[in-house]
Amino acid sequence: MDRRANDSERPRLSRRQWLRLSAAGVVAHSLSGWIETLADDAAADPRRRRSCILLWMAGGPSQMDTFDLKPGHANGGPYKAIETATPGLRISEHLPRLARESGDLAIIRSMSTKEGDHGRATFNLRTGYMPQGPIQYPALGSLVAKEFERDDAELPNFVSIAPIRFFNPAAFGPGFLGPQYAPLIVGEQNFGRGFDGNSLKVEDLNSPQGIGRDQEDDRLALLDGFEGDFLSRHPGISPLSHRMAYQRAVRMMRSAAVKAFDLDREDPRLRDAYGRNAFGQGCLLARRLVERGVPFVEVTLASVPGQQQVFGWDTHLQNFDSVKLLSQVLDSGWSTLMQDLRARGLLDSTLIVWMGEFGRTPKINPQVGRDHFPNAWTTVLAGGGIRGGQAYGRTSDDGMKVEEHAVSVPDFLSTTCTALGIDPHKQNMSDVGRPIRIVDLKAQPIKEVLA
Repeated sequence: MDRRANDSERPRLSRRQWLRLSAAGVVAHSLSGWIETLADDAAADPRRRRSCILLWMAGGPSQMDTFDLKPGHANGGPYKAIETATPGLRISEHLPRLARESGDLAIIRSMSTKEGDHGRATFNLRTGYMPQGPIQYPALGSLVAKEFERDDAELPNFVSIAPIRFFNPAAFGPGFLGPQYAPLIVGEQNFGRGFDGNSLKVEDLNSPQGIGRDQEDDRLALLDGFEGDFLSRHPGISPLSHRMAYQRAVRMMRSAAVKAFDLDREDPRLRDAYGRNAFGQGCLLARRLVERGVPFVEVTLASVPGQQQVFGWDTHLQNFDSVKLLSQVLDSGWSTLMQDLRARGLLDSTLIVWMGEFGRTPKINPQVGRDHFPNAWTTVLAGGGIRGGQAYGRTSDDGMKVEEHAVSVPDFLSTTCTALGIDPHKQNMSDVGRPIRIVDLKAQPIKEVLA
């Protein structure tokens, strides 16, 4: 029997939500089995806790060829700027479906940062701090997971889909918050190797072959006893976190919620709309997890087939060929994600963050590429807590400098936290016994883009 056709798993969307899905051009229905009372009630409940989906563009995307084009200038390149659903707002011709979603996009064209090294910039954008000294700063996902955690959650509070952590593994970790706030990694990518959506699997979800439930229970009880004894003699955060990690892993393995990771439960047409690639299927998985109450999910877009260089958006050569391919994957995955969330009543409570570690040089190099450029570049915020239909800030005609409303990393992350309903100045105790704010005290959220 086809599990997609099982009546007990049919989605319980309202008639209005079905119509929204159809009108948006997304598949008329998704028999995922997880569109149940939780999603319907949560969508209608103004008290619903917000979630965040980070779309991480590994390598640093070119603002000049995505959201801040300079047509007619020597730095502009061959792409055309197209109109969006928002009058006067134009983006790349290779993002046509996303252009129709502009009413929910706040494009921040005035990012101005200081770090042009992949590893250090990745750490900076993902934690809000520079890597320095003994302090192990936590990633944004870990911070959000801590703020929104539920003790009874069957799924992890932070899931990282298809990450590529080559340049700075610490930028993806929980830092001083401890391992209980580390992400569950789904389908990690390796530098310079191909990767597809079929690799989005959670490892070791099933019990070892030949091990029955009773034997498994006995083994777990023995382990818990050892850990309890060790904790009684050596109390501390690390052993406690280790014990909690095992307990949560077992809870997840034995819960019905773990089926959220099974994309085969989705209608094939909806999977096609997202794109049959790691990023598109990752966006679909992100929707399934947010729908199930996971507060923070990130999806990485790195290399796609046909590129002339090995690392995603790091387009030092043949920039325009690569960005076109990357944009096509981005366009289908991101736009369908927004349509899908909106149809289910979840977009207003889900913040979508689009960013990389920096931008690319406006000047085109001899290899027809663009190099690292933190001086003036672009990020995007969309969905919950955001006033869309606008571009904030402005760069010069040649793209070389910010001319209006420069935005720093702390300012951007402060805006992100505020949109989520998190106090960006809240303090957590660090591993050196010193309280550290989520975002630097001097940061100012961008009020103009907050709803």
